[in-house]
Amino acid sequence: MAANFWTSSHYKHLLDQEDVDMVNPLDKEKGVTLEDFKLIKMHMANYILKLAQQVKVRQRVVATAVTYMRRVYTRKSMTEYDPRLVAPTCLYLASKAEESTVQARLLVFYIKKLYADDKYRCEIKDILEMEMKILEALNYYLVVFHPYRSLSQLLQDAGLNDISMTQLTWGIVNDTYKMDLILVHPPHLIGLACIYIASVLREKDTTVWFEELRVDMNLVKNISMEILDFYESNKMFTEDRVNAALQKLALRP
Repeated sequence: MAANFWTSSHYKHLLDQEDVDMVNPLDKEKGVTLEDFKLIKMHMANYILKLAQQVKVRQRVVATAVTYMRRVYTRKSMTEYDPRLVAPTCLYLASKAEESTVQARLLVFYIKKLYADDKYRCEIKDILEMEMKILEALNYYLVVFHPYRSLSQLLQDAGLNDISMTQLTWGIVNDTYKMDLILVHPPHLIGLACIYIASVLREKDTTVWFEELRVDMNLVKNISMEILDFYESNKMFTEDRVNAALQKLALRP
């Protein structure tokens, strides 16, 4: 892994929000809207988490897998790259990249256990074939930096490292992977935004601490608002809406 975020491929490939929100023309032809696009990606992030809980890998592996999945769909269509196969394959690839390797056959076993729907079913060869396609789609850039890396140190530095604040902040960071923030913003700013939200919720005064950091508070607050807006819009998330969005793709009948 690259030792420094600012010299890493992750930093060099950060995107503008407009680029992340671009629905591929092939998907548009099938009637997939931006809302559908976001819903499917959020559903697949949840799918990766469910699988990860079954195979017992660290949260960092989940975060890397979700980041791979989201990166893929800035370059490839869901029509060509079935999300129901991309999601477990990204978990498989991330487990190797994060040195917590999970066998493909174990993923196949738990997919069959978790989902009765045949459209989620796959075989080992499907995962291995999709792995090569994903590697190509990512241009073999597998480095991902996460907010977790600096979070503990930042909380300690702010004097906010009690159990309540730590758990709340980590929970908010986990939730950011249901969004595209990791493709757009440096991870330390995402972490600071999560600390800012948690400090407001727990009524902790962090004004002086943030001033001493000399970070762009407007940017931190903007990211915070994106997260809070997501929580509000997430109330509209339902399985029926996801299934309707996936139906438009009409994949793997």
